[in-house]
Amino acid sequence: MEPSTLTPAEPRPAPARPPIRFDRNELAGAFGDLGTDLPLLIGVIAASGVDSAGVLILFGLMQVFSGLWYRMPMPVQPLKAFAALVIAQNIPGRVIFGGGLAIGVSMFFLSVTGLIDALARLVPKAVVRGIQFGLALQLATLALKQYVPADGLPGFALAAAAFIITVVLLGNRRWPAALAVIALGVGYALVFKLDLGTAQRAIGLRLPTWHVPQMADILTGAVLLALPQIPLSLGNSVLATRQIAADYFPERGLTVRKISFTYSLMNLVSPFLGGFPVCHGSGGMVGHYAFGARTGGSVVLYGGLFLTLGLFFSQGFQQVVQIFPLPILGVLLLFEALTLATLLRDISSQRTDLVVALLVGLLCAGLPYGYLVGLVTGTALHYAGRRGWVGLGKH
Repeated sequence: MEPSTLTPAEPRPAPARPPIRFDRNELAGAFGDLGTDLPLLIGVIAASGVDSAGVLILFGLMQVFSGLWYRMPMPVQPLKAFAALVIAQNIPGRVIFGGGLAIGVSMFFLSVTGLIDALARLVPKAVVRGIQFGLALQLATLALKQYVPADGLPGFALAAAAFIITVVLLGNRRWPAALAVIALGVGYALVFKLDLGTAQRAIGLRLPTWHVPQMADILTGAVLLALPQIPLSLGNSVLATRQIAADYFPERGLTVRKISFTYSLMNLVSPFLGGFPVCHGSGGMVGHYAFGARTGGSVVLYGGLFLTLGLFFSQGFQQVVQIFPLPILGVLLLFEALTLATLLRDISSQRTDLVVALLVGLLCAGLPYGYLVGLVTGTALHYAGRRGWVGLGKH
């Protein structure tokens, strides 16, 4: 087996226009974030009644846009706090689109004024690592408590097989682990779960429809959805993603302003065509990278999957995707979480930073509005520790 691909890349000169590849490793990396995105999109469509064609097609288009823009594995994810609130409260589509436009305007303001740069300078690396650790805890919990046990004893056996395959092949550029695991899941679904009648009824061309958010829905969406989402977006979608890009692609010099600009741009467009609000995310980049992706090709291929689902299978989307076994997604999600957690190693020798990061991670994973609480508490403790006001130890 070749050396693990989880080690951050060494600095090297960046080409003026980095190439995009579409090889087997990019294809394998394309599945690295599927376990996070697919269940959220299914839940949102079921809870809100929004048109699945618009959601899937716009989600796919935003992936393609991000892959071509950044030319690195910078995928797009549904807004997690946004999605959780929609699923829990059955918030209707018009408010979702209004809230998406509100958060797009907010991030655009932070980007063009430079306030996002000031925030990036204020928040220390230990807090960013803590946010990533908190996300790792949440993803691992989701994988082990909900996905792996989903199909009972056969599901556990399937997950065990997928886990062994991933351990053996992870980091292998010739035989990418994710492709073998996905092939196992597809084979299982075809043999045990496929209903040809349901699959045939799902086929049919559909396109997104035009929608103009009304001011009342924008204001309601801003209060109900955008405000709870912003702390998570600032911490994970912008600051933590910039840190991951610096870890794996240091030669690119990616800035928080560029990330927040494309974040805002996507959400200034999507609501008008029925798309669900999206962001970038450190976990998504780690997932793509961990399973082999090194260019924007994985993100373009990932977007192509959702474009195909939206254009040709959206009228039976929920029924079609439910044939794919959740234990397989759980294993992919677990390795994404493990990769995120290992990022703590670069501050492990600094006791103060490690304590702050661990505390931030626990707050993010365990509390309501945990990302806001963790961001504020961790930053305050970091500076208090530097001034000797709290006994966290020496750097």
